[in-house]
Amino acid sequence: MINARALAISIVGTVISIHGLDAQDLPKYRNFELGSNLASVATLAGVDPSEAKTIHQRPAIQQDLEWRLSRWVSGSTASSTDPVEKIVFSFYNDQLFRLVVDYGTERTEGMTDADIVAALSATYGAPLERTGRLVPRGASRLGVESGAALARWGDAEQSVVLYRTSMYGTAFRLMVTEPRLDDLARKAEAQAIRLDVQEAPRREIARQNKEVEDGRAAREKARLVNRAAFRP
Repeated sequence: MINARALAISIVGTVISIHGLDAQDLPKYRNFELGSNLASVATLAGVDPSEAKTIHQRPAIQQDLEWRLSRWVSGSTASSTDPVEKIVFSFYNDQLFRLVVDYGTERTEGMTDADIVAALSATYGAPLERTGRLVPRGASRLGVESGAALARWGDAEQSVVLYRTSMYGTAFRLMVTEPRLDDLARKAEAQAIRLDVQEAPRREIARQNKEVEDGRAAREKARLVNRAAFRP
């Protein structure tokens, strides 16, 4: 009889193998190609592109689109065996530069780090050997927040990193990035934050002026209404 751990390994490995990318084609996860625009990714995911969240508008437009997979097989009452719980797609000037794939705890319950690495290696090939820090200094904030890096695949043109995160119990996360676009996005984000800090005093003054003007307009409107209706 197949135990739960063996079944989970089989499910993860099968789904990744069917939908994943081979070792020669890392800039793609399932059917989602890095570099694609938001509209095409939204169409593939079946998500309305208007649901994308704009993170920064200058110096570059940066957006995130979240896709939560259904727990049920489409058109039936059977539960889905897809281990993916959600994917967050990140765009830099309408180019997909990163996918953050969170695997559901129910579909990876009982699986060890080695189990997940083995399942992914069937698609991506052998992980890169560790040379000191698995995730280098200067790693992105998201990379640091994702937890412990377990294995990495790729090269200078593409990067795939598996994490074990403890945000909601033991769970696994896969991050697929296009390093060139990721570097541009990180620099643009840093500049956007600097601009936000520089512009904060001006925005606060503008907010206060608007608040005063809105208050004045509201009082004037009330004055006119009350004056017309007032009977001593």
